[in-house]
Amino acid sequence: MPHPAIPLTPLLLPEDPDAAVETLQRAIELAYTGEQAIAPVTDSAQAQQLPPTVPATTAVLLSTSGSSGVPKRTLLSRNALLASAQASAERLGGAGDWLLCLPAGFVAGFQVISRAALGGTRVTTLPGGHFDPAAFAVAARRMPAGRRYASLVPTQVTRLLAGAESRSALGCFDKILIGGARLDEETGRRLRELTDAVVTYGMTETCGGCVYDGVPLRGVEARIVDGLIHLGGDVVADGYLGDAGEQPFYREGDTRWYRTSDRGHWAQDLLVPTGRVDDLINTGGVKVSAVAIEQALTGIPGIESAVVMGVPDREWGELVGAYIVTRRAIPDLEPLRDSVRRRLGRAAVPKRFVLGTELPLLPNSKIDRRAVHQRLTTTESEPTHA
Repeated sequence: MPHPAIPLTPLLLPEDPDAAVETLQRAIELAYTGEQAIAPVTDSAQAQQLPPTVPATTAVLLSTSGSSGVPKRTLLSRNALLASAQASAERLGGAGDWLLCLPAGFVAGFQVISRAALGGTRVTTLPGGHFDPAAFAVAARRMPAGRRYASLVPTQVTRLLAGAESRSALGCFDKILIGGARLDEETGRRLRELTDAVVTYGMTETCGGCVYDGVPLRGVEARIVDGLIHLGGDVVADGYLGDAGEQPFYREGDTRWYRTSDRGHWAQDLLVPTGRVDDLINTGGVKVSAVAIEQALTGIPGIESAVVMGVPDREWGELVGAYIVTRRAIPDLEPLRDSVRRRLGRAAVPKRFVLGTELPLLPNSKIDRRAVHQRLTTTESEPTHA
């Protein structure tokens, strides 16, 4: 017997940010009536690839970022989005107005608008719709009085902390949610000197962040199975659209679970993600953690950001490659190697460096890991600037 279905309405988002927010807010309200589902898209070609209907429980179809692979279209139900919005507002201390700093077609930006629509609050957009520190400062000043929230990724935080006006604007917010990638300790410390920062963990498959500062939101469960983080509760998506291979969703009793690709552990009752399972680099038979090497590198003065991954090598299987963004010129890379060697051992020392002025980013401001991998694999063995 076929499952009930409802129409799927592709929603072509206008380029004007205020118009995009207004369009999406109206569509979200209609989606919550249960008569249709929506799929935010940024061009007509995306709309043509969508089916005419989706399962009747669906409210929105969102694509994952695809930062580490092919994007997956994820079915988020009305119940999941409601549970996420209510639990988030409860943890943050109540509904508030939002500054939209991330693309509305991905989960973090979409949830800013969805939470405001469900909570009856307002969304302020960036001038021109493009993120930069000056635009952030201007938009923050435009926000009405009352509780203020924003969602950012670490690369944005780093840029905001570098400017006097944008640094001051951060202090205007009651809470800043940080997700999408690891926030290094030094950047987190500097941010918390200005505002109340909340490090979130989650993904499109869990309606965005569902663990705040290591503590699952109300109604969310987390556990470690064979070293991987599993997340359960009402916030978990119904699955992927179409045949996406082996799906990582399952049910136990009344709880729906999602098996992430992230390693983690518990420390003093806090969930600590420690990197994706594919972040482990097998070099000469020794497995080293890319995340641990990134932490070692970003702890060195002058290193602003670092992305570490394995580079194919005939002799070693994989070499440790590091793409680093520096605040100033680094004439000698040997101190970087020595620092990693002392902290993590010889196997963890990067054998290939690429120095850049900025990280390659996806449209949602997350790191474009495929672009980084390409740069690491197409350079010569000597360090170069990209």
